[in-house]
Amino acid sequence: MSNVDSAGAAAQQAIFDKLGINTNKTAEQRASSDKLGQDDFLQLMTAQLQNQDPFAPMENGDFIAQMAQFSTVSGIEEINKNLSALSADMRQARIATASTLLGHSVLVPGGLARPDSNGEIHGVFELPQAASATRVSYSDAATGELLHNEDLGPQGTGLVGFSWTDIPAALRDAQRKIKVDIEANTGKGMESIGPSVYAKVLSASSFGDESTTATLDVQDYGTISANSIDRIR
Repeated sequence: MSNVDSAGAAAQQAIFDKLGINTNKTAEQRASSDKLGQDDFLQLMTAQLQNQDPFAPMENGDFIAQMAQFSTVSGIEEINKNLSALSADMRQARIATASTLLGHSVLVPGGLARPDSNGEIHGVFELPQAASATRVSYSDAATGELLHNEDLGPQGTGLVGFSWTDIPAALRDAQRKIKVDIEANTGKGMESIGPSVYAKVLSASSFGDESTTATLDVQDYGTISANSIDRIR
């Protein structure tokens, strides 16, 4: 065998060794070197050129197809790396954005509320159709004691806002949990309607290192997705 053939065979065998083909390597050794890099690919191509049958050489199209396939695989790997980096950036951006909500209040579905930093309670409810009468009641969440109620009168279809702005100082200072109940008459008498209230954001975090979804720890409501928040105060 000529020196050229020997060099080509050696290069080809080096590639086979790297891929764990016809070698005595252990499974662990093969697992650590089972990827074909660009340099390895070029060496393998060179070995094929040097060792091909001169009377039946490989067609140019075959080489082009191999190169195109390798380029496609390399491109996919690069895309995956870029997507991973983008995912990490998005996660950090979401957490940073969510952290700006600390100390603010966000609108969440539910009837438990506490006086905010201004000593007030705010919320909304949605009417499926116009109501001839609406009423909001506030009671102690622990004892059920009625603390305050207010007639809002007739209301049209859609979102209706409500608030309690003159909460007694004793309730404001104690930060007692207050239960909000909404009733409306849409033609069948007074019926209960679920409210949404503004609740304080205590902290912001994420579900894990790979997650791009930031989460908020909201007072009395626990962990909720920042993506579900559409109103803040």
